[in-house]
Amino acid sequence: MDSTFVRVRRAPILESLAGALILAVGMGFGRFSFTGMYPIMVKEAVMTVSVGSLAASANYAGYLLGALAMSWVGERHSARLSKIAIAGTVVCLAALAFHPSVSMLVATRFVAGVMSAVSLVAASVWLLHVMGHHHGAPILYAGVGAGIAISAEFVVFGQAGGLGSSTLWLLLAAASAALCALAWPKIAPPSAPYEAPAHHAQHARRPGSTIAPWLLVAMYGLAGFGYIVTATYLPLLIKTALPQVNAVQVWAAFGLAAVPSCFAWHALHERLGSRAAIVANLVLQAIGVVLPALAHTPLAFFGSAVLVGGTFVGTVTIIMPAAKHVAHAVRFNLMATLTAAYGLGQIVGPLLSDRLVAHTHSFDQPLVAAGIALVAAVSLCAVRRSA
Repeated sequence: MDSTFVRVRRAPILESLAGALILAVGMGFGRFSFTGMYPIMVKEAVMTVSVGSLAASANYAGYLLGALAMSWVGERHSARLSKIAIAGTVVCLAALAFHPSVSMLVATRFVAGVMSAVSLVAASVWLLHVMGHHHGAPILYAGVGAGIAISAEFVVFGQAGGLGSSTLWLLLAAASAALCALAWPKIAPPSAPYEAPAHHAQHARRPGSTIAPWLLVAMYGLAGFGYIVTATYLPLLIKTALPQVNAVQVWAAFGLAAVPSCFAWHALHERLGSRAAIVANLVLQAIGVVLPALAHTPLAFFGSAVLVGGTFVGTVTIIMPAAKHVAHAVRFNLMATLTAAYGLGQIVGPLLSDRLVAHTHSFDQPLVAAGIALVAAVSLCAVRRSA
């Protein structure tokens, strides 16, 4: 039998699902469950809004550091690092159940940020490079939205059962540990690399479709700045403006919208190419970001959750495979550099938001600034075309 046929006959679907579980734990639970828990912990006086913002900033800083560290790590370590990242995430979630001091809270969220970045880069490198499964991207990145939605629903049901924040964190840790157990057996180097049929990469060869590496980095950094205000403060904004609305349920809609969007954006990427797909993605995301600044209504907040949730992981689904096609043009780890740029944007976003809110006592200006950053990222598509 032809050895080439043996190599291409089975796409690693189970491995793709394992990758999705890595991101569900490392990103959905480890990074974004704090967003849903934020207003609950403030209400219980476990922490103040300012301490929560400090913890969020520490998480973003950890994310940046983790991404930078991953730029020095070879592909052969990606499977092992994926396991370390999700195990570390479970520990960080459990640690928050014991009402840590401010310094311990900040340190825990910092470590959780490192674990999130490691999980994203390691899982991406493992599935897209080591396993060679480019078409696993939508399944992989759908894990982020699934993790957000699942963790949010655990919080909602826990609250309905009268559980406090301490017990909720233990519940989240237990749920993430269960997901780790499901993923663990499949996280390993391949016995033989999967090689997609040639026509699967046609979008990368379409004239003018690919984007130069440094343009990808700049666009991705602006995208990190653009979505983070919504992703950090949406439940808190809803709780403040519309106390009658269940903010965590709206946050769950944010995650649910992300799951199918990965497949939609991947299909659009395949059909139109990287450049057109990322323009459409970031324009819709910008509209979603600024909606709550235009109207403080339930529909505006829900629309923001669906539009931003339905595009921010789509950005990753487009950018990471696009980076794979131009990674040969640079000598550094492009995926890790992209993740670091995204992390830097996420640090700048809340810092600028704090300054603007201090002057205006409103999140309208931070949301508008985030929308402008996304439009700026779109404009980079017209700067120049890669060869």
